[in-house]
Amino acid sequence: MRIGMTVALAALALGAAACGTIQPATLGHGTTAAPAPMPGYDWFLHEDGDAARLTFGLEESDDLKLGLDCARGAGQLALSAMAPKGAKAEIHLEAGGETERFSAVAEPSQLDDGLFLSAAAGTQHPVFKRFGQLGWMALWRGDQRQMMAGHPGADERVRRFLAFCG
Repeated sequence: MRIGMTVALAALALGAAACGTIQPATLGHGTTAAPAPMPGYDWFLHEDGDAARLTFGLEESDDLKLGLDCARGAGQLALSAMAPKGAKAEIHLEAGGETERFSAVAEPSQLDDGLFLSAAAGTQHPVFKRFGQLGWMALWRGDQRQMMAGHPGADERVRRFLAFCG
């Protein structure tokens, strides 16, 4: 019986040790796995002297989901996004579990019957730091989450933009 007890305790110890080596899965809102890129959409970077603009949208189109502008080293971002008529005057962003609602100024859009939203934020805000690590973020409209994941190479443009902005 003593050998049986020893074998049982050894099996229990091995089982516990094996459980300790399994990495926990990350699921849900805080997921960091990169979402699939949207066909045709990407992160585009334009630098002009001491100013830079990073946009997510269709290349050479007015179909932009989010625009980020900054002056070199300023540590501040000007955010711009389109919203449907009647939407809250806020730009709600998420990156890898970090989320923030930025209070925005809403003006009638010149492109459609919706709204043009503009807001300000610091580059050191956790949502932008996480964006720099991941290279993607999401834009929320009410309970609708729109992923903004670029194609290969976009993450480097995101990091370059944030480094430029300071």
